[in-house]
Amino acid sequence: MVDNIYWLGHSSFKIKYLSKVIYIDPFKLKEGEEKADIILMTHPHFDHTSEEDVKKILKDDTVLVGVEESLAKFRGNKKALKVGDKINIDNIEIFSVPAYNVDKKFHPKSNGWLGFILNLGGVKIYHTGDTDRIPEMKNIKVNIALLPVSGTYVMSADEAVQSAIDIKPDIAIPMHYGEIVGSLDDALKFKKALEGKIKVIIKEKN
Repeated sequence: MVDNIYWLGHSSFKIKYLSKVIYIDPFKLKEGEEKADIILMTHPHFDHTSEEDVKKILKDDTVLVGVEESLAKFRGNKKALKVGDKINIDNIEIFSVPAYNVDKKFHPKSNGWLGFILNLGGVKIYHTGDTDRIPEMKNIKVNIALLPVSGTYVMSADEAVQSAIDIKPDIAIPMHYGEIVGSLDDALKFKKALEGKIKVIIKEKN
């Protein structure tokens, strides 16, 4: 499944499962990207709900999933989620989980913004959204965790290490660096700190 997860830069991912193409927080996409069957948006900030990028990959039957504030920018087949919701789209289970800052003002818990857990044939992938290390992570059991590492607006590499230890995924993939804040050094620091504990894969940008 890891080979079917493509990092598109920042917090943007494309995941292929069977015949489906799923995007999470598409941002600054290359021209000619594959059209989407499902697009997930964690929250309405411009680098996570990008009207320009969503429109590049939209089809007539694309399902848009996210908080109401994100979906309000678009027409079409929309599924609004709140924290704790679960939906099933073509045998793809999507769970919404909290994403928020604990010591910053950018992503207040009261906003109800999201992370997502996708269950793809028994393989669970967790995209945290823009978040710090939060207590709810200790109750999240997944195979693959996509974790921000850049600090400033989200958790730092050191905090992401502790989050990975809380979650205990089989594989952790760093994200949210190399675009607005953070660099490859943050991802490398994250990987080094987890050596011998959790397998970390640093994805090359597609």
